[in-house]
Amino acid sequence: MTIEANGQYYKELNETIAALPDHEITVRGVNGQRYIACAAKDRAFTLYGTPGNSLGQYMDGAHVEVFGNAQESVGDTMNDGEIVIHGHCGDACGYGMRGGRILIEKNVGYRAGIHMKAYMDKRPALIVGGTAGSFLGEYLAGGLIAVLGIGANGAYPCRFFCGTGMHGGKIILRCDEAPSGLPRQVLVRAMTQEDREELAPHVTAYCQHFGGDAGALLDQQFYVLTPNPEAGYKQLYTFE
Repeated sequence: MTIEANGQYYKELNETIAALPDHEITVRGVNGQRYIACAAKDRAFTLYGTPGNSLGQYMDGAHVEVFGNAQESVGDTMNDGEIVIHGHCGDACGYGMRGGRILIEKNVGYRAGIHMKAYMDKRPALIVGGTAGSFLGEYLAGGLIAVLGIGANGAYPCRFFCGTGMHGGKIILRCDEAPSGLPRQVLVRAMTQEDREELAPHVTAYCQHFGGDAGALLDQQFYVLTPNPEAGYKQLYTFE
Protein backbone atom coordinates (compact mmCIF):
# COMPACT_ATOMS: atom_id res chain seq x y z
CA MET A 1 0.00 0.00 0.00
CA THR A 2 1.28 3.46 -0.95
CA ILE A 3 -0.15 6.61 0.57
CA GLU A 4 0.68 10.29 0.12
CA ALA A 5 1.42 12.38 3.20
CA ASN A 6 0.42 15.54 1.30
CA GLY A 7 1.07 17.88 4.23
CA GLN A 8 -1.27 15.96 6.54
CA TYR A 9 -1.20 16.75 10.24
CA TYR A 10 0.91 14.07 11.93
CA LYS A 11 -1.98 12.67 13.97
CA GLU A 12 -4.16 12.22 10.89
CA LEU A 13 -1.33 10.54 8.98
CA ASN A 14 -0.59 8.10 11.79
CA GLU A 15 -4.27 7.26 12.19
CA THR A 16 -4.43 6.50 8.46
CA ILE A 17 -1.38 4.25 8.71
CA ALA A 18 -2.71 2.45 11.79
CA ALA A 19 -6.01 1.70 10.02
CA LEU A 20 -4.30 0.00 7.06
CA PRO A 21 -4.34 -3.81 7.07
CA ASP A 22 -1.20 -4.06 4.93
CA HIS A 23 2.11 -5.39 6.21
CA GLU A 24 4.20 -3.27 3.80
CA ILE A 25 3.44 0.44 3.69
CA THR A 26 5.05 3.16 1.57
CA VAL A 27 4.55 6.81 2.47
CA ARG A 28 5.58 9.51 0.00
CA GLY A 29 5.89 13.23 0.58
CA VAL A 30 6.75 12.92 4.27
CA ASN A 31 7.55 16.40 5.60
CA GLY A 32 8.06 16.62 9.36
CA GLN A 33 5.23 14.35 10.50
CA ARG A 34 6.08 12.94 13.95
CA TYR A 35 5.75 9.50 15.55
CA ILE A 36 5.64 7.47 12.34
CA ALA A 37 5.98 3.74 13.14
CA CYS A 38 5.63 4.50 16.85
CA ALA A 39 5.40 1.17 18.77
CA ALA A 40 5.12 -0.71 15.46
CA LYS A 41 5.75 -4.44 15.41
CA ASP A 42 5.40 -6.74 12.40
CA ARG A 43 5.29 -4.12 9.64
CA ALA A 44 7.66 -2.69 7.03
CA PHE A 45 7.66 1.03 6.25
CA THR A 46 9.32 2.79 3.32
CA LEU A 47 9.32 6.56 3.73
CA TYR A 48 10.23 9.20 1.15
CA GLY A 49 10.98 12.66 2.51
CA THR A 50 11.91 13.87 5.99
CA PRO A 51 10.07 12.29 8.92
CA GLY A 52 9.72 14.41 12.05
CA ASN A 53 10.68 13.73 15.64
CA SER A 54 10.44 10.32 17.29
CA LEU A 55 10.38 8.15 14.19
CA GLY A 56 10.14 4.54 15.42
CA GLN A 57 9.65 5.52 19.05
CA TYR A 58 9.05 2.38 21.19
CA MET A 59 9.32 0.30 18.02
CA ASP A 60 9.18 -3.42 18.73
CA GLY A 61 10.21 -5.36 15.63
CA ALA A 62 9.21 -3.32 12.58
CA HIS A 63 11.50 -2.32 9.72
CA VAL A 64 11.67 1.32 8.63
CA GLU A 65 13.65 2.63 5.66
CA VAL A 66 13.89 6.37 5.05
CA PHE A 67 14.96 7.81 1.69
CA GLY A 68 15.88 11.23 3.01
CA ASN A 69 17.02 12.77 6.26
CA ALA A 70 15.40 12.28 9.66
CA GLN A 71 14.84 14.69 12.53
CA GLU A 72 15.36 14.23 16.30
CA SER A 73 14.82 11.24 18.62
CA VAL A 74 14.81 8.51 15.97
CA GLY A 75 14.36 5.13 17.68
CA ASP A 76 13.61 6.69 21.08
CA THR A 77 13.32 3.76 23.57
CA MET A 78 13.25 1.36 20.62
CA ASN A 79 12.99 -2.28 21.71
CA ASP A 80 13.56 -4.25 18.48
CA GLY A 81 13.59 -3.98 14.68
CA GLU A 82 15.64 -1.87 12.30
CA ILE A 83 15.67 1.73 11.08
CA VAL A 84 17.68 2.60 7.95
CA ILE A 85 18.24 6.26 7.03
CA HIS A 86 19.57 7.20 3.57
CA GLY A 87 20.83 10.59 4.69
CA HIS A 88 21.58 12.52 7.88
CA CYS A 89 19.90 12.21 11.29
CA GLY A 90 19.23 14.81 13.98
CA ASP A 91 19.93 14.89 17.72
CA ALA A 92 19.26 12.23 20.39
CA CYS A 93 19.05 9.35 17.94
CA GLY A 94 18.62 6.06 19.80
CA TYR A 95 17.77 7.74 23.11
CA GLY A 96 17.24 4.97 25.69
CA MET A 97 17.41 2.38 22.89
CA ARG A 98 17.02 -1.16 24.27
CA GLY A 99 17.33 -3.37 21.19
CA GLY A 100 17.37 -3.50 17.41
CA ARG A 101 19.59 -1.55 15.04
CA ILE A 102 19.75 1.92 13.51
CA LEU A 103 21.85 2.47 10.36
CA ILE A 104 22.58 6.07 9.33
CA GLU A 105 24.25 6.62 5.98
CA LYS A 106 25.77 10.02 6.77
CA ASN A 107 26.06 12.16 9.93
CA VAL A 108 24.20 12.20 13.24
CA GLY A 109 23.65 15.17 15.56
CA TYR A 110 24.28 15.65 19.28
CA ARG A 111 23.67 13.09 22.03
CA ALA A 112 23.27 10.07 19.77
CA GLY A 113 22.99 6.85 21.75
CA ILE A 114 22.35 8.63 25.06
CA HIS A 115 21.27 6.14 27.74
CA MET A 116 21.39 3.16 25.37
CA LYS A 117 21.24 -0.05 27.40
CA ALA A 118 21.43 -3.84 27.04
CA TYR A 119 19.55 -6.63 28.80
CA MET A 120 20.01 -10.39 28.37
CA ASP A 121 19.89 -11.04 24.59
CA LYS A 122 18.95 -7.44 23.80
CA ARG A 123 22.01 -5.58 22.49
CA PRO A 124 21.13 -2.46 20.49
CA ALA A 125 23.41 -1.17 17.74
CA LEU A 126 23.72 2.36 16.33
CA ILE A 127 25.89 2.59 13.20
CA VAL A 128 26.81 6.02 11.80
CA GLY A 129 28.49 6.23 8.40
CA GLY A 130 29.86 9.76 8.66
CA THR A 131 30.48 11.73 11.84
CA ALA A 132 28.72 12.37 15.16
CA GLY A 133 28.05 15.51 17.16
CA SER A 134 28.98 16.16 20.80
CA PHE A 135 28.00 13.89 23.70
CA LEU A 136 27.95 10.72 21.61
CA GLY A 137 27.10 7.79 23.91
CA GLU A 138 26.39 10.01 26.92
CA TYR A 139 25.61 7.79 29.95
CA LEU A 140 25.92 4.73 27.70
CA ALA A 141 24.89 1.64 29.69
CA GLY A 142 25.01 -1.08 27.03
CA GLY A 143 24.99 -1.96 23.36
CA LEU A 144 27.24 -0.88 20.51
CA ILE A 145 27.80 2.49 18.86
CA ALA A 146 30.05 2.67 15.79
CA VAL A 147 31.07 5.77 13.83
CA LEU A 148 32.69 4.80 10.54
CA GLY A 149 34.07 8.25 9.72
CA ILE A 150 33.40 7.97 5.98
CA GLY A 151 34.54 11.25 4.43
CA ALA A 152 36.47 12.33 7.54
CA ASN A 153 39.82 11.35 5.99
CA GLY A 154 41.01 9.55 9.10
CA ALA A 155 40.23 12.40 11.52
CA TYR A 156 38.48 11.87 14.85
CA PRO A 157 34.82 11.49 13.72
CA CYS A 158 33.09 13.05 16.76
CA ARG A 159 32.77 16.47 18.33
CA PHE A 160 33.20 17.00 22.08
CA PHE A 161 32.54 15.00 25.28
CA CYS A 162 32.25 11.58 23.65
CA GLY A 163 31.25 8.93 26.21
CA THR A 164 30.56 11.34 29.08
CA GLY A 165 29.16 9.31 31.99
CA MET A 166 29.64 6.06 30.07
CA HIS A 167 29.26 3.02 32.36
CA GLY A 168 28.56 0.15 29.96
CA GLY A 169 28.55 -0.82 26.30
CA LYS A 170 31.14 -0.02 23.65
CA ILE A 171 31.87 2.82 21.20
CA ILE A 172 33.96 2.02 18.11
CA LEU A 173 35.44 4.91 16.11
CA ARG A 174 37.30 4.81 12.80
CA CYS A 175 40.22 7.24 12.94
CA ASP A 176 43.94 7.18 12.30
CA GLU A 177 45.02 8.17 15.82
CA ALA A 178 43.71 7.26 19.26
CA PRO A 179 41.21 9.86 20.53
CA SER A 180 42.51 12.15 23.27
CA GLY A 181 40.88 14.47 25.78
CA LEU A 182 38.13 11.98 26.61
CA PRO A 183 36.17 12.08 29.90
CA ARG A 184 37.57 10.15 32.88
CA GLN A 185 34.80 7.55 32.51
CA VAL A 186 36.28 6.36 29.20
CA LEU A 187 39.18 4.05 28.34
CA VAL A 188 40.50 3.83 24.77
CA ARG A 189 42.34 1.02 22.97
CA ALA A 190 42.92 -0.22 19.45
CA MET A 191 40.27 -2.55 18.03
CA THR A 192 40.93 -6.27 18.55
CA GLN A 193 39.91 -9.19 16.36
CA GLU A 194 37.04 -9.87 18.74
CA ASP A 195 35.82 -6.30 18.32
CA ARG A 196 36.15 -6.64 14.56
CA GLU A 197 34.00 -9.77 14.55
CA GLU A 198 31.36 -7.98 16.59
CA LEU A 199 31.36 -4.99 14.25
CA ALA A 200 31.52 -6.93 10.96
CA PRO A 201 27.80 -7.86 10.61
CA HIS A 202 26.78 -4.24 11.13
CA VAL A 203 29.30 -2.89 8.62
CA THR A 204 28.18 -5.54 6.14
CA ALA A 205 24.55 -4.45 6.59
CA TYR A 206 25.58 -0.80 6.23
CA CYS A 207 27.30 -1.51 2.89
CA GLN A 208 24.37 -3.60 1.66
CA HIS A 209 22.06 -0.63 2.15
CA PHE A 210 24.32 2.26 1.19
CA GLY A 211 27.10 0.78 -0.91
CA GLY A 212 30.79 0.39 -0.17
CA ASP A 213 33.23 -2.41 0.55
CA ALA A 214 32.71 -3.85 4.03
CA GLY A 215 36.03 -5.68 4.02
CA ALA A 216 37.96 -2.57 3.06
CA LEU A 217 36.22 -0.55 5.78
CA LEU A 218 36.94 -3.15 8.44
CA ASP A 219 40.61 -3.18 7.47
CA GLN A 220 40.96 0.48 8.49
CA GLN A 221 42.19 1.72 11.87
CA PHE A 222 39.53 1.68 14.58
CA TYR A 223 39.64 2.57 18.26
CA VAL A 224 37.34 1.23 20.97
CA LEU A 225 35.98 3.19 23.92
CA THR A 226 34.91 1.24 27.00
CA PRO A 227 33.95 2.28 30.56
CA ASN A 228 36.69 3.00 33.06
CA PRO A 229 35.76 0.98 36.18
CA GLU A 230 37.92 3.25 38.31
CA ALA A 231 35.94 6.37 37.40
CA GLY A 232 32.38 5.13 36.89
CA TYR A 233 29.26 5.90 38.90
CA LYS A 234 29.40 2.72 40.97
CA GLN A 235 26.79 3.79 43.50
CA LEU A 236 24.25 4.68 40.84
CA TYR A 237 24.60 2.08 38.05
CA THR A 238 25.25 -1.62 37.53
CA PHE A 239 28.08 -2.53 35.16
CA GLU A 240 27.56 -5.06 32.38
